[in-house]
Amino acid sequence: MAGDCFLGVDGGGTKTRFAVVDASGGLLGESRVGTTYHPQVGLDGVRAALGEGIDAALARAGRTRVDVRHAFFGLPAYGEDSRVTPLLDAMPRDLLGHERYTCDNDMVCGWAGSFDCGDGINVVAGTGSIGYGQRGDRAARCGGWGEAFSDEGSAYWIAVQGLNAFSRMSDGRLPRGPLHTLLRERLGLRHDLDLCAHVYGEDALARGALAQLSPLVAEAAGLGDPTAAGIFRVAGEELARIADALRRTLAFDDGEAVPVSYSGGAFSAGALLLAPFTQALHAACPRFDVRAPLRPPHLGAAFYAMHLSRHG
Repeated sequence: MAGDCFLGVDGGGTKTRFAVVDASGGLLGESRVGTTYHPQVGLDGVRAALGEGIDAALARAGRTRVDVRHAFFGLPAYGEDSRVTPLLDAMPRDLLGHERYTCDNDMVCGWAGSFDCGDGINVVAGTGSIGYGQRGDRAARCGGWGEAFSDEGSAYWIAVQGLNAFSRMSDGRLPRGPLHTLLRERLGLRHDLDLCAHVYGEDALARGALAQLSPLVAEAAGLGDPTAAGIFRVAGEELARIADALRRTLAFDDGEAVPVSYSGGAFSAGALLLAPFTQALHAACPRFDVRAPLRPPHLGAAFYAMHLSRHG
């Protein structure tokens, strides 16, 4: 039908993006709201953010909820709490007024965008980190256990490692480099220990806001700080371990090319992260074929909605 469209939602720990495409894949409208990470904002917060983003994207597309042939909701932390998953599954029904939708973890959006819903492994390094891949009828995830004890290589992890380095530099356990100066200046610290108030105090930064300190670590590395550069080297190695674990889980054959791509804000550091990531991949398996993503995750989500509508 002329009014048919497909809605994609790429949730995240810092932002959530929406895309509406027509039956030929043409972009009709998009929008952006804040986090839909339910451990942080609660289910009511997720519902409010989704409703706002859907309204804005459909308005810009000149479409209504009735026009949505299928929607895909990629939500952070989906599938990681068996009590909450059914509630997330049910939420879009009220927001759309119909049941032509599918929910899953936001990791699927990155894979769908990177490979146009084809075989391959995608590693996400956004606020958190996770990997997801498909090969034929197999699908698997790796990582994404949360910031308290996992999410290695993510923007949050990079930022926390940077804060750790700052504390060591302040104490004299590490030589002071540009990272120390940058964090003092950007956070407006009168005293180094005032950093604690930004992390533990009454007005402590939320998970997503802490993750947004990762570009300062990248900036320090660009200024020649060896500790900051080392953080990105280890981040790349950790993300490569996610991809290599998925290669084995998905049972890629010896000698078979293994397509791998990437998404998430941490990769905005460019070669600083991508170079050690690629180097570690090839050290683990020379058959890794590193590819730039075909499209961003929110468009991947919309294309996956179209794929599900056509192929089930």
